[in-house]
Amino acid sequence: MDFDLTEEQKMIAGSARQVAKDFPPVYWREKDAREVFAEEFYRALSRIGFTGLIIPEKYGGSGKGLTELLIAMEELAANGCGLGGAWYLILTEVFGALTILRHGTEAQRAKYLPGIVSGDIEFCMALTEPDAGSNTFDTRTTASKVAGGWLINGAKTFISGADRAKGMLTVARTTGKERDAGKTPALSLFLADLPSPSVTVTPIAKHGVNYSHSCDVEINDLALPGDALLPPENEGWRSLLDTLNAERMSFAAAAIGTARLAMSGAIEYSKGRKVFGDAPIGSYQGLQFPLAEAYAGMEAARLLNLQAATLFDSGASAAEVGATANLAKVTAIQSSHKAVYWSMQVFGGLGYARDADVERWWREINLLRLAPITQQLALGYIGEHVMGMPKSYGRD
Repeated sequence: MDFDLTEEQKMIAGSARQVAKDFPPVYWREKDAREVFAEEFYRALSRIGFTGLIIPEKYGGSGKGLTELLIAMEELAANGCGLGGAWYLILTEVFGALTILRHGTEAQRAKYLPGIVSGDIEFCMALTEPDAGSNTFDTRTTASKVAGGWLINGAKTFISGADRAKGMLTVARTTGKERDAGKTPALSLFLADLPSPSVTVTPIAKHGVNYSHSCDVEINDLALPGDALLPPENEGWRSLLDTLNAERMSFAAAAIGTARLAMSGAIEYSKGRKVFGDAPIGSYQGLQFPLAEAYAGMEAARLLNLQAATLFDSGASAAEVGATANLAKVTAIQSSHKAVYWSMQVFGGLGYARDADVERWWREINLLRLAPITQQLALGYIGEHVMGMPKSYGRD
C-alpha cells in the first residue's frame, strides 16, 4: 500500500500553496466582514486550472480525479484561505462539474463544462428544504411533466452561491410522495439556468462564511426543457449519492486544512508567549496535549479521506465510498473542531479579536459540525451501514 503522493499530486499541492500566498488571512477577513465574494481569488483559481481540475481535457480541463481536487482544497485552506479555499470549488466543481460528468448527457457536458473551466459558470445545488432539512426523502419540490419539458415548483433553503450561480443542480420529486418498493422516493435531478424570473433568491444572514451568500430559493412555475433532466428519471437519489459522498470528502479536506492553518499560528505564538516565568506557554501540557491529540486525529482523517477518494476515482460503488467518506467526515470534523478550539485558547483573549483570524476559523469549523450533514447523521450512517447496528434515526 503506497501512502505517498505522486509527483503530479505534489505539484498540485505546491501550486495550491503558491496561490494561497496571494490570498492571506487578512484578505479573507476583509471579504467576510464586508460579506462580498472573493472575486480575485476565484479568478486566480480559474487561471491556474483549479476550476477545471476534474474536468476532462476535451472540455478544456485537466482530467484529474477527486483525489487531486481534495489535495488542492486542503492546501489552499491550510496556507491562508481557511474554509474559503475549498468553498467555491465545492459549489461549482463538485455540485456542478462532478455531477454532470458522472450522470449528465454529452449535450449537458458540452453546455456547462467549458464554462466551468473558464470560470464563467458558477454552480449551486438546490437540495435542502425548509421542512425536510437533511431528510432528502421528504423533498416536496415537484417536477411535473408538461408539453415540451418540465414545470418545477418548490422552496429550498441554505442554497449557497444561488445569488451568483448560472447553473443550479435541482433536486425534485417526479411522482407523488409515495415511495417505491425499495423505500426510495422517486426523485430526479435537473439542471436549471440562472438567473430566472421564476426563481427568487434571498440571501440569509448567517454566522460565518460571509464571502459566500447562502440563500432561500423560491421556485414558481420554472419551465425547463426535457433535456434539462439528468437521466435517468426517478433515479436521482442514486445519482445524487456520488455528489453527496464527494461533498463529505471535500468538507473533510477543508476542515483539516482550516485546522492546520489555525494550529500553525497558535503553535508559533505558543513558542514565544510567556506568562508565568521563563517557560513558553507551548510547554504547558494543558495546551500541548489537546493540540497533539487533535493533530493525530487529523492525520488519521486525511488517510481515510484519501482512501475514500481513491475508491471514488476507481469507480467503487456509492455504498463502499460512502462508508469510508462518512468515517473520514466524522473523524476530520471532530479532530479539526478540537484543533481550532484549542488554537483559539492558546491566544487567550487575543483569540476573540477579529485581527487574530482564529475567531473566523472557529466560526467556519463550527459550520462543518452541521453541514453537509450533522455529525449525528454521519454517526448514524456508520452505526447502521458500516457496523451493522439497528437504524438509529428516520425509523418508519
